[in-house]
Amino acid sequence: MSQSAVSRAYTPGASVSIQTRQRVMDAARQLGYRPNAIARTLITKRSRMIAVVMSQLDNQFYPMVLEKLSQRLRSDGYHVLLFITSRDESDGVLAEILQYQVDAIVMASTVLSSALARDCARVGSPVILFNRMTKRAANEDHPPSAVTSDNEAGGRMAARHLHAGGHQRIAYIAGLEESSTNLDRERGFRDELALLGSRIHARAVGNYSYEGAQLAARQLFGSAAERPDAVFVGSDHMALAVMDVLRSELGLRIPEDVSVVGFDNVPQAAWGAYQLTTIEQPIGLMIEATATMLHALLHKGAQVSSVT
Repeated sequence: MSQSAVSRAYTPGASVSIQTRQRVMDAARQLGYRPNAIARTLITKRSRMIAVVMSQLDNQFYPMVLEKLSQRLRSDGYHVLLFITSRDESDGVLAEILQYQVDAIVMASTVLSSALARDCARVGSPVILFNRMTKRAANEDHPPSAVTSDNEAGGRMAARHLHAGGHQRIAYIAGLEESSTNLDRERGFRDELALLGSRIHARAVGNYSYEGAQLAARQLFGSAAERPDAVFVGSDHMALAVMDVLRSELGLRIPEDVSVVGFDNVPQAAWGAYQLTTIEQPIGLMIEATATMLHALLHKGAQVSSVT
């Protein structure tokens, strides 16, 4: 067999007949041969690895994203190289990622500076933001590609649902205040309430963390005076923490005393102990859009902006 035929037999999607691939695999089994992925990278300049950067794996939404994204990329012949980072060290971790010659980078639950985005583009590693957007710098011709759900529309849905329930004192618990997800969800929520002749009665910040949401719930509901009768929480991860505080610490009933709405529709939201009303993010569509965008960036050299 020629070297090129063997290479094609081990390359997902390559043009090779079934008979040739079978001959290669039979010979490889007899010889104990395994292809060397590192050597192939040196030759092709492609590692077929996609770096995924996450900073909130305690949030139930992101392990679900990681599982489905990994499965989808594997079906295209790619492997995931996972990097866990805190919110304020993304640039340092990404500088390290570039040493691994990954084909592309998907950033979820974290942010990317414009300078580092340009560095990634310069070395040929396209970046896709997942569930995040970034502001376009004045001197930036091509901002990083991004895939998000329509967070503003989700905020509007939450407002209509709570207003239709007859609630008068509707609170909001924010995630990370400067994140695009929080800004869009809060904007939609606030604007829709205004259209309905209402407003946000009280507000606190949970920073997309369980502990932060607990503190926010105590702040908003700790006093009986003018206590909110409903709350929209910027993520399910925080909403579950809010429900725990309301029931276990403050003795409030849900939904009789307080209605709670979350955002994401993680599996835990449907658990019998919670039965949380939530705005669903279409993870399947978001994953598919990410895979399609990666294909366009890697195989066509196209510049793709954002998909919502």
